[in-house]
Amino acid sequence: MHQQTHTTEKVYSCPQCEKHFTYRGHLSRHINIHSGKYKCTECGKCFGKNRSLTAHRQIHSTEKPFECTVCSKRFRASHDLVVHSRTHSGEKPFKCLECDKAFSKSTNLNAHMRVHMGDRPHKCSLCDKSFTRSSDLQRHNRSVHSSRRPYECRYCGKLFKSSDVLKRHVYTHTGAKPYSCSHCSERFTWPNQLKTHLLKSHDEGTWFTCYICQKKYTLRGDLKAHIRRHEDVKPYVCCECQKRFSSPVRLKCHLFVHLDVKRFCCGFCGKYFRQECEVFRHCGRQHSY
Repeated sequence: MHQQTHTTEKVYSCPQCEKHFTYRGHLSRHINIHSGKYKCTECGKCFGKNRSLTAHRQIHSTEKPFECTVCSKRFRASHDLVVHSRTHSGEKPFKCLECDKAFSKSTNLNAHMRVHMGDRPHKCSLCDKSFTRSSDLQRHNRSVHSSRRPYECRYCGKLFKSSDVLKRHVYTHTGAKPYSCSHCSERFTWPNQLKTHLLKSHDEGTWFTCYICQKKYTLRGDLKAHIRRHEDVKPYVCCECQKRFSSPVRLKCHLFVHLDVKRFCCGFCGKYFRQECEVFRHCGRQHSY
């Protein structure tokens, strides 16, 4: 039994689903979820242990005594405030021992470790994709396989598929800059802006360098898209005309060609265009800008 503490082999399997566990205690807690032993009477969500259920019950309480000194957002538990404060400071105390990535929450680190182990237990029933976390699978189903947009912006009425995307959109109306640099007084609207600032101004973080041309990026996703252009790999296919693209962003922009939607506006004359590049081209030709 003691030898299992030195291995990641998962010898205990759940009889009701496909999940496997290294320790018998972890399996027992997991089975409690299936049996409903620790079930929330408010929403029906089940938990593996009583402590998790007790913490969850705070979600259904309206009392939020803990307030963020930066943005005034309030929380039900002090731990939630501590975790939230890291979005302002950029602090990431949980570091991966396999690579140089760091995280603001331990749950994100635990999910990341599955990447190194090749463990993607959450499989999509509609396509061949699989994910390390159930929340990633849920997000995938909402963004890819569902057309529902239940989250509405109170400023402009625009609809979104997730509350996170709506929250980021609202910043464009309020001008909020919730992400602050821990080294200077600079503040930013987006976390990626803060990450870029830390790298360029304070040499904090890790650059992602192209092995072909040595160009550097602050985001791993940008580097991957850049390398695909070197290798002429275009895995994203338009369902209307079969044209291929190296990144999902380029495909998304292209899709507006097939729609009669003109969402980009010229600031000089008010004329609308399907794509942002058409606005720039129009401004150069008609307004000498």
